[in-house]
Amino acid sequence: MSVFTDLSQVRAATVQAHTTLDQAELKMIYLGVRLLFVVSDMPAVDGVLTFVDIAGERPTLLVQQRKMKRHELTAGDLMTPLTEIDTVPLAALRRATVAQVVETLVQHGQPHLLVVETSPDDGTTCIRGLISQAQVERQLGQTLPRHDRAQTFAQLEQVLASH
Repeated sequence: MSVFTDLSQVRAATVQAHTTLDQAELKMIYLGVRLLFVVSDMPAVDGVLTFVDIAGERPTLLVQQRKMKRHELTAGDLMTPLTEIDTVPLAALRRATVAQVVETLVQHGQPHLLVVETSPDDGTTCIRGLISQAQVERQLGQTLPRHDRAQTFAQLEQVLASH
């Protein structure tokens, strides 16, 4: 539980989908975070935007594909949709060992896992927090093994080119 960021204890850092990448990056720097939840007006979480999303190759690829300028890209353009992010139930996390958390991060090959909680009253599921691979690595004092997992054809090309 010590690597779990509990959103009932810590306010989530959020950004609107229409926010520019430069504005999102400045917000990350100001708040000292590397992940922002992308929210809509309800507020509902639509996805997440990480510093790696902003600083990596994806903005350049999108600029080339869409024939637009980088400053026109928004958080919504680069976010990872909520439906593509793996989740872990809070109840399972409470029973998990550090080794199980590490194995889950390595298996899923994503830098973050969302922790969800289901309400016993109405059965709705909400995001309770997240586990960050970077936080786990800091606390363990070592880098976790990486398993490249392609989500798109462009990522598949990158994985194949690196091997």
